[in-house]
Amino acid sequence: MKRKNESIAPPSLASIASPRDVKAVPAAQVGALCEEIRQFLVEKVTKTGGHLASNLGVGELTVALHRVFDSPRDRIIFDVGHQSYVHKLLTGRQEGFDELRRPGGLSGFPSPKESPHDAFGTGHSSTAFSAALGFAEASRIKNDGRHTVCVVGDGAFTGGMVHEAMNNCRPDLALVIVLNENEMSISRNIGKFAAAISRLRVSRGYNRTKRRTRNFLSRIPLIGVGVEKLLTACKKKAKNALFGSNLFEDLGFFYVGPIDGNDEGLVERALEEAKARRGSVIVHIKTKKGKGYAPAEAHPDLYHGVGQTEGERFHTVAGRVLTELAREDGDVCAITAAMGIGTGLSPFEEAHPDRYFDVGIAEEHAMTFAAGLAGAGMKPYFAVYSTFLQRAYDNLLHDVALQGLPVRLLVDRAALAEGDGPTHHGVFDVSFFSHVPHMTLWAPIAFGSLERMLRDSLSISSPLAIRYPNAGEDEEAVCAFYPDGNYENRLARADFPEDAPPRRVIVTYGRAVSEALRAKKLLAGEGISVGVILLEGLMPYADTAKRVASLLSPEADVLFLEEGMRSGGAGMLLADALSRMGAPLARYRILALSDFVTGEKGRSMLASAGISAEDAARAFRE
Repeated sequence: MKRKNESIAPPSLASIASPRDVKAVPAAQVGALCEEIRQFLVEKVTKTGGHLASNLGVGELTVALHRVFDSPRDRIIFDVGHQSYVHKLLTGRQEGFDELRRPGGLSGFPSPKESPHDAFGTGHSSTAFSAALGFAEASRIKNDGRHTVCVVGDGAFTGGMVHEAMNNCRPDLALVIVLNENEMSISRNIGKFAAAISRLRVSRGYNRTKRRTRNFLSRIPLIGVGVEKLLTACKKKAKNALFGSNLFEDLGFFYVGPIDGNDEGLVERALEEAKARRGSVIVHIKTKKGKGYAPAEAHPDLYHGVGQTEGERFHTVAGRVLTELAREDGDVCAITAAMGIGTGLSPFEEAHPDRYFDVGIAEEHAMTFAAGLAGAGMKPYFAVYSTFLQRAYDNLLHDVALQGLPVRLLVDRAALAEGDGPTHHGVFDVSFFSHVPHMTLWAPIAFGSLERMLRDSLSISSPLAIRYPNAGEDEEAVCAFYPDGNYENRLARADFPEDAPPRRVIVTYGRAVSEALRAKKLLAGEGISVGVILLEGLMPYADTAKRVASLLSPEADVLFLEEGMRSGGAGMLLADALSRMGAPLARYRILALSDFVTGEKGRSMLASAGISAEDAARAFRE
């Protein structure tokens, strides 16, 4: 029997195997559990790499979600998904954190293939509200009594899909939208009085009294319902006079907030009230990114993602050179879709704030905005991750290419993303660029060639894309193709004398050139001579094909090695162009991707995709 003053041992995170265990934690010890979660994340994520600051901020929120709702019966969907680490910890995946974001290991984003507690896969921003609305409507139609909860960061509200979903949402769904505000203020309800009203609205006593009053009035014959509606309207009018109209309530949502999202008890009460309403509810919370870890609290932007390789990278070079070009040319503008730091544009923002545009998470708008700038005679550069550029495909076709406008795209992270996985693989851009008439596409592998291309792009008169990986230079590849340091912009380069081409040749571009050179070494050890042709210019393919044909021997045996999709990719279209011009190919093969790549444990992402040096060497042995 416990003595009166004997303290109860705090819960251990290791004892949490499912949401049922989270519900069993005494309320007085939830705070200790949240602190242990933060310690666990700091210890693990600083080693494996991943999204740290955002997850440190949502500890109390995620614990409260699992104490109030019943996952996986109730669906919990995280927008973007990079804030789902705590959710993974509380749903039986603690042991997987040693392999977080590694091929075959724990995904850095929600994945229904990984756990039934991940209702929907989310890796891109602003999609979760629409998906949650679909789940909630399905529950309404089936009348299955399930709740749907969607956690959306305030940054996602800069994306158009969120507003489209809000406009399409009916008020009687079992749907709870948690608006997690951690960077930008979107609320007019500020001050002590507003905070007091928010606390009142989640008070159990207040809501119990309100429900009893509503039930009482509804039972009064003839006038009861009318009196209830009149009182509700008067209350709303008084509140609007104090605070102004609330967008969410005007759209039919019941709104609670803003409240302190790092006060677990307060968040839990708000969620309980939202669940009890059986209607569409917005719970507006404010959390602190990086909470509990001083470096991340002080610099949440730097700790958004940790474990990144130090040193100069293609995007930092692009940002530096573009900043220099803007000093020389007053028409140069830079555009980012909420990824200024990630795409290397911070120096540009500092040096040229009047020509720097962060449009938020709105890639479609960014593309058409760039078209408008180009149409007015400016020289816009839209720096964007390859995987996010997919959203702006229609705008590229209709607003840029169809009108022949010289919009310049800096396509970052153009390669397989070993850490982030299939939601962030930059492997589709070459294929969809291939469909766009009058498009020019360049792929530098050296910082010097990137700079040369950026300078050449100033005089471009049609749509242009320059693609590069999230990496530094491969010194061996640079030495092989730029031995004299001449970075003149060419369509193709060979690592063999042009007057003595080998019969077997690997044709490749981008980061895959490193695998091609490794394959060449492997085959050389077996007495098989192979040359490598590096494509610096992919489109227009007709021009590139002429240059490649001039580098090939008669009856060449060619392997197209591509870190991109086979269908519509460079290998397929270049082979077609060579064939149509009568180039002498004994045979050709294409080694490229044909499916989403998730990664296999113990193998690199390239090996998992079947495009490694070993795969290329094997193709010549067959």
